[in-house]
Amino acid sequence: MANLDVLNSLSGCEQNTLEKRRLAMRAGGWSRPGLPKNRLQKLAEAIDALAGKDSVLIQKTQQVASLRRQAAAELHDICRKFVSELNQSLSHTQLQVDPPDYPLDSFQDMGVNLLQINIRGRILQIEFASTPEMISTENFRVPHILEGSVRCFNQELLEQAVIEEQFLFYCLERKSNLWRFFDARTYRSGRFDQEYLISLMEQIV
Repeated sequence: MANLDVLNSLSGCEQNTLEKRRLAMRAGGWSRPGLPKNRLQKLAEAIDALAGKDSVLIQKTQQVASLRRQAAAELHDICRKFVSELNQSLSHTQLQVDPPDYPLDSFQDMGVNLLQINIRGRILQIEFASTPEMISTENFRVPHILEGSVRCFNQELLEQAVIEEQFLFYCLERKSNLWRFFDARTYRSGRFDQEYLISLMEQIV
């Protein structure tokens, strides 16, 4: 009876509103006022823009992955040419580069990659991997997509627990992309090329 008295005390407009709410509850719950058109439109535009953003990100990821493979092959090619040219001048022994060949699919994006130059137990070892971020400046001031280290040693250095090590980065520079070494002791940096490999090999032969 109390509910009936309350209902009778309501105006016709109020009773009509209450009846609409009851119908909405029967249909599946309380109805909410429609979203303002400007907010609804902005949300729709933001959702539509996601496809474009995702497409750009996917394209950039693929470009960086391709560039990493090319950079790895380029690094091996520098080492291979160095070994090949030096071997032409050797009479009694030959340098070896491992692996001897390096197709693009040899690069491991999710793991550590290893190249090695060996001459009668004297070893120059190159280790590199993808940066945690797509493009990084964390360990080197120049933006780079691959990072690693260069180590050279012989039996004498191993016995003394002395191994020469320098850092290695594949840098995205304004004029061209290139491999750079960085010596943390002297802060010296330069291009990873044949001249640099000669200077390393001179230390262990």
